Amino acid sequence: MHTRGFVACRLTVFALAAAACLAGIGPAQAATVIDHANGYTLTADNTLIQFQSLAFSEQGKILAVGSAQEVAAKTPGAQHIDLHGKTVLPGLIDAHGHVFMLGMIETQVSLRDSNSLAAAQKEVAEYARRNPARPWIIGFGWNQAIWKLDRFPTAKELDSVVADRPVWLSRVDGHAGWANSRALQLAGITRASKDPVGGRIERDSAGNPSGVLVDKAMDLMEAIVPPPSAAESRQALDAALASFGRLGLTSVHDAGVSPAEDALYRQYADGGRLTTRVYGMISDVGDNFEKMSKNGPLHSYGHDFYALPAVKLYADGALGSRGAALLAPYSDAPQARGLLFQSDAAMRARIDAILQRGYQVNVHAIGDAGNRQIIDSFQALLTSPQRVALRNRIEHAQVVAAGDIARFKSIGIVPSMQPTHATSDKNMAEERIGAERLKGAYAWRSFLQQGSRIACGSDFPVESPNPFWGIHAAVTRQDMDGMPAGGWHAEQALSVKEALRCFTLDAAWAAHQETTLGSLETGKWADFIVVDQDLFRISPYDIYKMKVLQTWVAGRQVYAAP
Repeated sequence: MHTRGFVACRLTVFALAAAACLAGIGPAQAATVIDHANGYTLTADNTLIQFQSLAFSEQGKILAVGSAQEVAAKTPGAQHIDLHGKTVLPGLIDAHGHVFMLGMIETQVSLRDSNSLAAAQKEVAEYARRNPARPWIIGFGWNQAIWKLDRFPTAKELDSVVADRPVWLSRVDGHAGWANSRALQLAGITRASKDPVGGRIERDSAGNPSGVLVDKAMDLMEAIVPPPSAAESRQALDAALASFGRLGLTSVHDAGVSPAEDALYRQYADGGRLTTRVYGMISDVGDNFEKMSKNGPLHSYGHDFYALPAVKLYADGALGSRGAALLAPYSDAPQARGLLFQSDAAMRARIDAILQRGYQVNVHAIGDAGNRQIIDSFQALLTSPQRVALRNRIEHAQVVAAGDIARFKSIGIVPSMQPTHATSDKNMAEERIGAERLKGAYAWRSFLQQGSRIACGSDFPVESPNPFWGIHAAVTRQDMDGMPAGGWHAEQALSVKEALRCFTLDAAWAAHQETTLGSLETGKWADFIVVDQDLFRISPYDIYKMKVLQTWVAGRQVYAAP
């Protein structure tokens, strides 16, 4: 996903939530015990255990887990907190998201809920009217597939509602952007402009830019879009942290960190203001990587609140914009196969340069050709136990040729996948790739059966960051309206226990953090949540309705429901 031109998610981040989050942080006692809990945690050997009490130290590390009598005997003189039977779970981890994007959604135009082109035009017009001083109209979330448009929207259709200011709106997947004529003019995009490698300028029948830029062509526009100010970045981070606390996310993996964002994370960690742990990925190789990698991978900073040990690359685009690179043409567009962002040799050189510096390599790959390119690259380059031990990842691993799934396990590649992508894409995925290729798509069960560990996330703000929506999708393979009946390709569904593991221990493992995070075991950080229902007794179809009552990170309460 791109790092600008975003904005929107069904979830609105309220200032009240931010205040509640920050107000919840208080000093820890020498030892604290939560009692009368209906507690669950997985252990390193994949056993699900229940507990009544949990004790943690002043430093926020777990001292004991078990029955009330066992824990009390180990922590005499501790402060006790009675949970009155409420359910406790390990803090949840989102293994793939975009933190600052999520935080910016309040200030930009959202087209996520627009169900037609006309509705999107109206939303843009009303936003422009409400924000007359904004020099650019920036937004996120349009989806021509939902509009049943059977084509991309055009610049002229934006000009009809805003012509005096540049408009730039990212598609819901972040892999295409819609511009008006003023924006195209400012970016210097004309009939003579060439398609960049890994990108495409959509054109009309006369060859003129029609208003949509796909994948690497978006860089032509994003080079001139004003970056957020320092104050806007701080506001975005505060809003995102408040949202994470409210949703029970105690750790997130930020898939694309810039130098400015890295500096802000360190500043927040130094000041005790990071209320969710962040595992960061440097955004691509190039000047930023050279600058940010001078001191090598950052494995832990600020009492494990921040890490920067990985680099994020892109193999291809997304399925919805037909930018995902496929081995055979799209079923609904026989002239298209999508776009690889790099040649095989160039991609291999980028991965090798990262591995040489000891960084974990995490590569976005959606289509089966994109995945094949990265699998082949890893097979050629993971030539030592040290390189394999980095736990290099393919982010999304969305459409994988059936024969390539086993190669993840044999080569040592971690599939980092997002369950809600399946329930969002189910309406268009078969149109794009056909029934046969779907056998290797969104194939969580196939990966688990061969022994792969899946790191689950959401790709927020492309999808909601609510992890219970992700667990629901993983278990039911249905949307929140219960469709389709029986689940979409239900043979790939996970059990509740498996889904919880993907959002806890295995997500931590994919970040080399399984010894400190991901479960409630002695010696680990006391990162846990209190929820309103029992995850293992509620109907799987109602999991998305679960609410977080409290979120604790390192033994400090960072969120309490109003």
